[in-house]
Amino acid sequence: MRFDESRRQLLRNVALGTLLLPIAAAPLSAAAADLPLLTPDDPTAKALKYTADAGKSTDAKPGSKCATCALYQGAAGSAQGGCLLFPGKAVKAGGWCSSWTLKK
Repeated sequence: MRFDESRRQLLRNVALGTLLLPIAAAPLSAAAADLPLLTPDDPTAKALKYTADAGKSTDAKPGSKCATCALYQGAAGSAQGGCLLFPGKAVKAGGWCSSWTLKK
């Protein structure tokens, strides 16, 4: 059986891509960890009643915290991560805001 050159090239590229994918993704997760932490005195945080600890909010329902929100961009089990509502800032996984929406 004889492979033509284009098929060999394709297989070579797929193998190389598979090996390099974890290396390429590493800076993305590192960049998310380097985001500055959102402070409660941020104007948007105030408007959305953000708190770094959902347990201290009188408005938060049990189980509603950033880690379980559809807008949370942090990895599962992370202490903090990005949020679509606060671009360029990280929020605590245990935090809460009035825009909390259950992750499905």
